[in-house]
Amino acid sequence: MNYAVQGTLDELGTPLSQITFVVFDLETTGVSAGEHAITEIGAVKVRGGEVLGEFGTLVDPGSPIPPFISVLTGITDGMVVAAPRIESVLPSFLEFAAGSTLVAHNAGFDLGFIRAACAAHGYPPPAHQVVDTVDLARKLLTRDEAPNCKLSTLAAIFSHTEPCHRALADARATVDVLHALLERAGSFGVQTLEELKGFVRAPTPEQRRKRHLADSVPTGPGVYVFEDSGGDPLYVGKSTNLRNRVRGYFTASETRPRVREMIGIAARVRSIACATPLEAEVRELRLIGSAKPRYNRRSRHPEKMFWLKLTDELFPRLSVVREVKDDEASYLGPFTSTRAAEDARTVLHETIPLRQCTERITPRTRRSACALAEIGRCGAPCEGRETPDEYAVHVVAARRALELDAAGVFSAMEARMERLALDQRYEEAAADRDRLASYVRTSARMQRLRSLTAISQMVAAAPVAGGRWEIHVIRYGRLASAGVMPRGAHPTPFVEALTATAETVPPGPGPVHAASAEETECVLRWLESPGVRLVQVEGTWSLPVSGAGRLKARIDRAYQAAEPRRAREGRPLR
Repeated sequence: MNYAVQGTLDELGTPLSQITFVVFDLETTGVSAGEHAITEIGAVKVRGGEVLGEFGTLVDPGSPIPPFISVLTGITDGMVVAAPRIESVLPSFLEFAAGSTLVAHNAGFDLGFIRAACAAHGYPPPAHQVVDTVDLARKLLTRDEAPNCKLSTLAAIFSHTEPCHRALADARATVDVLHALLERAGSFGVQTLEELKGFVRAPTPEQRRKRHLADSVPTGPGVYVFEDSGGDPLYVGKSTNLRNRVRGYFTASETRPRVREMIGIAARVRSIACATPLEAEVRELRLIGSAKPRYNRRSRHPEKMFWLKLTDELFPRLSVVREVKDDEASYLGPFTSTRAAEDARTVLHETIPLRQCTERITPRTRRSACALAEIGRCGAPCEGRETPDEYAVHVVAARRALELDAAGVFSAMEARMERLALDQRYEEAAADRDRLASYVRTSARMQRLRSLTAISQMVAAAPVAGGRWEIHVIRYGRLASAGVMPRGAHPTPFVEALTATAETVPPGPGPVHAASAEETECVLRWLESPGVRLVQVEGTWSLPVSGAGRLKARIDRAYQAAEPRRAREGRPLR
């Protein structure tokens, strides 16, 4: 016989009306808790809907406040010059918050700074229960009620206090938002703090109702496609274990608002089993690029590429184009935007005196030269001052800079930046550095891609658990076939069968003609991973001796060194 056991009072939970909440907000000099500092703390202590006390103080961050932060918050260096430092403020705030449940709007940000301050000054990290009003709002409000969950948006609905990026005012507005959301949660039967925490984490009714969509999904690597009732793809993803991954979308662990919205629309999940994780990654990219599901944000437009082309004509010039043609021209790319391509073109024009006019020049062309000829930036072939043979010297230099050797351009631009810095023209030097980075990084990427896309066939293998081998056939940078060789199988017939059934990939023009740049980069990452062995290579897999890879490392180091200073000054890196 079974007997019911009466629960203890502790199991009933703590009523929300008896919880002391400390609703707090911070203002800071930036977004990184590790690099930036607190400039103001504001907190309001409430219980049962009544305000018990307030805490508010400016904080001296110990460094200048970036101008754009001062514009945003109204807090200036003059205001904090006499303010206490965080080591003096922190004990008082922790005492004010002792024994309470902390509440913040986007709590992860504010708690990150509090934890960093505690770690820096020898205090244990806060062990309080935490309620995030952003999470509550996402759970309780519809898009019709609130188009987003910004504090300003919610305060306009629920509070008479207007947030103004000052800590105490924003904390007061958050108190009103908290009370309104707790009242809304009460209509769902939420009466205790424990119920509130569980309510925020709980799956939505749509998630619970549609759990059966994962039942037919197999295990193993592959691609899954959420589809609507009409069969149109909503979201495409990949996993090494399809069933576990798809099941995760119907549990409390899946809290992304857009994904939960997508699940409400989804009618089925289609799965595509793959032999290897690399095949799954590649198929995911291809499906996203072809179907362009509305809930995928990345990789939806692989066709949106830009190239810098050295035209094929009597007096070639640099042109930004959308596609690579089967001609004798040289190309640099792909770039993700026209601006990046134009930045690289500017760098080449600064170092190689190619013409910059767009008109076609023939042996009979005669017209007045532009101002660039007068300052020595162009040999004026349009006026006949430079013959095709003389101009060809610049073309050879440009073609080499586009395809093989970035060192000459790098050295020339480095010298130019040094001259600008000596003249205290720092903004111009920084602009040149950004343009040079666009050129060098794209050159390094293209040379890396071309090292693989020039090979008609490569077969590579990697060991996996159980004595098996993953084997991939790659043709012109495109994954043509994938398989897993069983333990003890003879490799020769297995590889021969895999290559015989592999996709036929014809050669084409340009550095990435057979697959998207993202796909080829996925294949390269796998080839460069530990344990991979080359089985067959038809061609030579190599990079140019004077390639841009080593220069990219210098560019990256320069940006890493500049990032903390630029962040303090409020100037974003491009």
